[in-house]
Amino acid sequence: MDLALLAVAIAGISFSAPLIAATAAPALAIAFWRNAMAVGVLTPLALLRHRVEFRRMGRRAVLLSVAAGGLLALHFALWLPSLRMTSVASSTALVTTTPIWTTLLLRLRGHRPPRLVWAGTAVAFLGVVILTGVDMSMSPQALAGDALALAGGMAAAGYVLLGAEVRRTVSTTAYTYVCYSTTAVLLLAACLVSGASLSGYSGETWLKLAVLTVAAQLLGHSIMNRVVRGLGPSIVSTSILLETPGAALIAALWLHQTPPAAAYPALVVILTGLGLVVLADRRKTT
Repeated sequence: MDLALLAVAIAGISFSAPLIAATAAPALAIAFWRNAMAVGVLTPLALLRHRVEFRRMGRRAVLLSVAAGGLLALHFALWLPSLRMTSVASSTALVTTTPIWTTLLLRLRGHRPPRLVWAGTAVAFLGVVILTGVDMSMSPQALAGDALALAGGMAAAGYVLLGAEVRRTVSTTAYTYVCYSTTAVLLLAACLVSGASLSGYSGETWLKLAVLTVAAQLLGHSIMNRVVRGLGPSIVSTSILLETPGAALIAALWLHQTPPAAAYPALVVILTGLGLVVLADRRKTT
């Protein structure tokens, strides 16, 4: 069941980059609204069914949830502007280096990931390189966008690890509500400081923001936060690499951006790497 839900989550986040690229709104405003709208959707559920849990959340769980929200805000603030500076494929590929940083952070925390996890992560990332290795531009703006996307992937690794820790004792709804609320507040402040317009959009833009919220935030991030408790951060973060070919295929169908010939073999390579990570996790638990 967790693997099936993870597949739904990957499909959801794969819509993120194409939708953002096609939405006529400032990058920071897009990031704010997808989180603010998600909080709006979650509020009735949180208040009606989880009030007792909120009162019982320990200080540590609250602080970690807030920290995760801060890292998620940083992830969006770095990655979304990169989509306007470099190609969708390059930006998505670099931001999905999350499993590399996740594995390194786990190692720094004293965990010893099995060699098969390292091998699977390397194979999966090789699939991303196959897809986007010839897509890197040498223009200063594109390189700056690539750097922002890479930093966004690092921030996402911290977000995944903190979420996995909180989810050991806190429900998905309670955690995501605190996390997304923190993210929305921080991004709102960033919009106000930078002067990013938060309104005056066309009806089409608001519709795209709503679809982005449902697909990428609620079905994507929220389901990933749901399954990270059972699957663990290594599997979840490695699966994020599937966003790259997913976004490329969606961009091809919707934005008429012809997918590279390497898209399909790259998908096979990424799935192979993910399979190795899953196998390593299964061996560890048996």
